[in-house]
Amino acid sequence: MIVETAVFYLFAAVMLIAGLRVITARNPVHAALFLVLAFFTASAIWLLLEAEFLAIALVLVYVGAVMVLFLFVVMMLDINLERLREGFWRNLPLALVVGAIMAAEIVAVIAERYFEVASQAPPLPAGYSNTRALGMLLYTDYAYAFEIAAVILLVAIVAAIALTLRRRKDTKYQSPAQQVRVRPAERVRLVSMPAEKDR
Repeated sequence: MIVETAVFYLFAAVMLIAGLRVITARNPVHAALFLVLAFFTASAIWLLLEAEFLAIALVLVYVGAVMVLFLFVVMMLDINLERLREGFWRNLPLALVVGAIMAAEIVAVIAERYFEVASQAPPLPAGYSNTRALGMLLYTDYAYAFEIAAVILLVAIVAAIALTLRRRKDTKYQSPAQQVRVRPAERVRLVSMPAEKDR
C-alpha cells in the first residue's frame, strides 16, 4: 500500500507540473506536448485505481487522436502568438476565480474521505470486469448521450479540417478534368526550323 501511495503521488506531481507547463509554455506545440504528458500520467493514475478500460481509452482517444489533431492544427495554422498573449492579464482574475472554485471542489471531495465515515463498498465478485460493466451502462442508460458526444466529435474534426484547408495562390494545382479533356493534337506541337549548315 505504501508503494502504491508513493507511485500515486509521483504521477500526481508529474501531472501537476505538466498541467502548469501547458498554460505557461510560450510555444503552443510545447504546450500540446505537455498536455500529452498530463494525459499519460492521468492514464497511469487510472491504472492505479484498477480502471484499465478508462486508462486505455484515455491514451487511445485523447493522446492518439485528439492531441494529434491539436498538434496538426497548431502546426498548420499560422498562429500569431503576440495576439494570443494580449488578453492574458485581462482574463487572469477570472481564471484565478475558476481555478480556486475547482481547487475547493477537489479539497471537498478529498476531505469527505477523511472527515466523514463512508460506507465500505461491497467486495466485487470473482470474474468481475469493469470494462463489461461500463459497456453495459454506456450502451443502455447513456446511449443517447454517447451518440451525441460522437456527433460533437465528428463536427469538431470537420471544423478542424475546414480551418486548415486553405488554397494558396502561389501553389500550382492539377485539374484531372482538364487532363482528361486534352486532345492528342494539343500534346505535341511540330515546329518547322531551318536546317543548320556546317561551316
